[in-house]
Formats: sequence, structure tokens, C-alpha cells
Amino acid sequence: MKKNRLVIALFALMLLVLSACGNTNTKETATKEKKTAAKPAPTEMILATTTSTQDSGLLDVIIPMFEKQNNVKVKVIAVGTGEALAMGTKGEADALLVHAPAAEKAVVDAGDAINYKRVMYNDFVLVGPKENPAGVSGDGILAAFKKLAETKATFVSRGDDSGTNKKELAIWTTANIKPAGNWYVSTGQGMGQTLQVAAEKKGYVLTDRATWLAQSKNLDTLKIVVEGGKDLMNIYHVMEVNPEKHDKVNSTDAKKFVEFMVNPKTQDVIENFGKKEFGRSLFIKYTE
Repeated sequence: MKKNRLVIALFALMLLVLSACGNTNTKETATKEKKTAAKPAPTEMILATTTSTQDSGLLDVIIPMFEKQNNVKVKVIAVGTGEALAMGTKGEADALLVHAPAAEKAVVDAGDAINYKRVMYNDFVLVGPKENPAGVSGDGILAAFKKLAETKATFVSRGDDSGTNKKELAIWTTANIKPAGNWYVSTGQGMGQTLQVAAEKKGYVLTDRATWLAQSKNLDTLKIVVEGGKDLMNIYHVMEVNPEKHDKVNSTDAKKFVEFMVNPKTQDVIENFGKKEFGRSLFIKYTE
């Protein structure tokens, strides 16, 4: 009798333990499911931008920040500024980060972009062979371009309608020169690749300072020969593609991206980017 009671008691205890374990597992499963259900899948946004923001490494820092804060996956298309702006006018991107103010203004005035804000700046520099065969070191940029044309020193142009290419062509126009001939080489490529071509050909090239600093360790045959002055200022703007004109764009995340780029915390990240490695900022914050 006592033995039967003991068996029954042990059986009851086992059922109680199993029940408790089952309840715990059920609660844990429910909690996990609740957490999983609470976080929706990330939205997707397309950012069309200039190659300098990518080649400098800046996007590798700020894009993950934006994605984490807003649960969004950003598809970056780094091309020349002209092509990035064209994507905006066609509604093929949601936000733009570019550096050709005159061309940007035309897109904004046409109503293809809104929420247009200044983000940061650096400058353009003229880079050339360390031997500097054209002897342009110390000249202003206009005088340097005239001397390059006179001496027919190899000049490597991006030739891709980028912000840098637009700036280069504007300098030639101001100098009243139409560059042509074997000495003038057009790559049709981004800034990083164009710098490599200039190094191989021992040519001169106009580049943004950020890409130069980021790539210079692999360009030991080149050096900065002309820098400084208002004419070489390089300003970057961010904007949304207008959803009223292009109804398929992701305006919600594009607006968040614009506000993110001018947020003081992001601006501090931009201001400090490159300081540790290069001893100076690659970009300077420049919000309105």
C-alpha cells in the first residue's frame, strides 16, 4: 500500500515537473516569437551619390549608422554627379548626395528634387608627378591649367560628367582653353581609378582632397602641386527625389536620410572622419 502511494506520488511529481518545463518552454517560445514579430523587415532605399563619398570611405561609416537607426537597407549607387542627378530626374533613386551646385540647382528648380540641404565641403587639389615637369607648383589653378596646356603635359580627366569633371571643365573654360590632343587623356571612370591612371602615366589630375588622402598611400609617384583658394572649394549637398513628381520613390526614408545627414551627431562624425588616420578631416561639416 505504502509502495503504491509512493509510486503515485512520484508519478504526480514527474507530471508537475514536466508541466512546469512545458510552460517555461511555451513562455520562452512565445517571448521569442513576440520579439521576432515586433521587428519588421527593413525597408529599402536607393542613394545615388558621387564616387568620392565611396572612394574616401565615408559611406562605410555613415551608411551603417543610418541603417541601424532607421531599420532600412540602403542600396548605394556611386557614379559621377551628373549621372546621379540624372537618376534623380528619372525617379530612379530616392535620395541624392552630390557635389556640383550649379547642376544640382537646375534639378531642384525643375522640381525633381526637394529638401535640398548643404552637408559638408572639402576642396579640389591639382595632383601631378613628383618631378613636376610642367613646373606648376605654387601657381594658382587658372595659371596652372594654362601652363599645362602650353607645355602639353599629360593631363588625366575623369571625363564622366562628375562633379570633379564639371569643375575641371569650368576651369578650362575660364582659361579660354579647349583641351585636346594626345596629352589630354579622358578615362570615363571614377576618381580612384582616374588617380591610378594618372600615376601610371605620370600625369596631372584634378581630384577632391578626400579621395586623394584616402588613396595617396598607393600613389607614391604623385603629389599635390596646386591647392587653396575659393576657386577650388568643393561643396556637397543632399536632397530627396520629389515624390509628387516621381510617385514610386521611397520618400519616407529619403526624408529621414536628409535629416540624418544634417543631424549634429552625424555632422560630428563627418567632421572627425579621417582625423586619426590622416591627421586632418577629409570633409568639413557645413550645415545651414
